[in-house]
Amino acid sequence: MPEDVVAAARACCDDVVVRSETLPLTAAELRAALADFDIVLPTLGDQFSAAVFADVPKPRCRLLANFGVGYNHIDVAAAQSAGVAVSNTPGAVTDATADIALMLMLMSARRAGEGERMVRSDDWPGWHPTQMLGLHMSGKKVGIVGMGRIGQAIARRCHFGFGMDVHYVNRSDKDLDFPATRAPDLHTLAQSVDFIVAAVPGGAETRHLIGADVLAAMQPHAHLVNISRGDVVDEAALIAALQSGQIGGAGLDVYEREPEVPKALRALDTVTLLPHLGTAALEVRLDMGLMAVRNVAAFCEGQALPNPV
Repeated sequence: MPEDVVAAARACCDDVVVRSETLPLTAAELRAALADFDIVLPTLGDQFSAAVFADVPKPRCRLLANFGVGYNHIDVAAAQSAGVAVSNTPGAVTDATADIALMLMLMSARRAGEGERMVRSDDWPGWHPTQMLGLHMSGKKVGIVGMGRIGQAIARRCHFGFGMDVHYVNRSDKDLDFPATRAPDLHTLAQSVDFIVAAVPGGAETRHLIGADVLAAMQPHAHLVNISRGDVVDEAALIAALQSGQIGGAGLDVYEREPEVPKALRALDTVTLLPHLGTAALEVRLDMGLMAVRNVAAFCEGQALPNPV
């Protein structure tokens, strides 16, 4: 955690234990966290599943103040049944994640990763009129899958920054401050846009939402970008679509089994791969941490959580 986050935690709690290990909590540590601490501040790799709660039926822990907006690594129903509240950090991550989405769209469409590898390997023969021709992004159609805070931030950047025609799928219509067309379903959206950007929450409802059928519906030049959760996209189906040239390319910041990235995916020039950089800016991580601590402070003072799940 950033030092200011730790300092804020120590200001509201008498006894703060800061874990030095950056890998996710082990099975034993997950159970000890529930049994030995009043409040836990977990991150996205810490899998507080129903099985973990079942093993600690009467936890000492009363709050999981999640560091991040996504909380599909926490079984919220199991937590609540055990009397454990859950909070998250919405808003703090919106702009940074939207920025990464636009970066991936540009990198994928304009073959930036492939070009950088060419230069670094001393393989660049020099400029010529047909070298590394990619897809021009300005004025194209973008399809946003999930028009929540992050989806809307991406769409605004696409519309106002690049003059793109925005389409989206969502469970309900959205009252937006920019022009956008809601598609009747994901398959119809995939058929009509040049870019698909996945911006939905993770979880059972969205697992493999973008699978072989959606990829098959995409236009051959179209690009897929995922900044949500890795398992929203069927990774095996995406690899097959990229290997066969079924779609133009992809930009990924998240993966099904992080930090594992399949060798077949890494071997493809038509995919841009980032190491989950969505919120990787100091001020953003600081905002996230301080928001998590504000939930901790409210809990300690017997007040309503600012950001309950």
